[in-house]
Amino acid sequence: MTADVTPSVDPTTMMPLATSARERDEMDIEQGVPSTPGTGEEADITSDTTVVLPDVDGEPSLSAAVEAILMVVDTPVADVTLAQVLDRPREDVATALTALAGEYLAQGRGFELREVAGGWRLYSAASCERYVERFVREGQPARLTQASLETLAVVAYRQPVSRARISAVRGVNVEGVMRTLISRGLIEEAGTEPESGAILYRTTTYFLERLGLPSLDDLPELAPFLPDVESFDTESL
Repeated sequence: MTADVTPSVDPTTMMPLATSARERDEMDIEQGVPSTPGTGEEADITSDTTVVLPDVDGEPSLSAAVEAILMVVDTPVADVTLAQVLDRPREDVATALTALAGEYLAQGRGFELREVAGGWRLYSAASCERYVERFVREGQPARLTQASLETLAVVAYRQPVSRARISAVRGVNVEGVMRTLISRGLIEEAGTEPESGAILYRTTTYFLERLGLPSLDDLPELAPFLPDVESFDTESL
């Protein structure tokens, strides 16, 4: 004779009680109760249940990515270059650039996005020119660092000269120092090198004004300041 085994009943829900960890997990899933992995003597750690996390998109928008690049370029960058870097269609990048330029103009921002020389670059707004000029000429500390003075001397005596050439002479990266000298109005772009296409730099009339010199011909001779050696590579200056 077979005994009639009646399962235990939960008095609060009047539902049969599970007799194993697997059954408890299955009942929890059916009732919408999250299961706790690793609990119970017979917990199934090889369950095929897949936990799907929320799809959080942390990628910036195309406009934001374009803006980020434009903030660090020192020469106009073409839309095709941006498209390659961002791995986006050129048409989409061109549309984003035009939209950003219109947005800045409509908002009356202190900077503008202009298409010049076959590329795009951020510039100070023309309406703010007098304030920028005042800051560059008067708002900056008058004293230059030793690195700035050395770089300025290389430009003054070797101009027009490329940034790579200046770095070779000084033996260090001069990108930051060059930005400082440009912002102070002491040096400026002077075309490009025919062979490599590198941008060349020269001193400005403001440089002469600050030194109290009528022209570059009045720069002091370097000879008295050079090391006393029999053979000296003047091409390194």
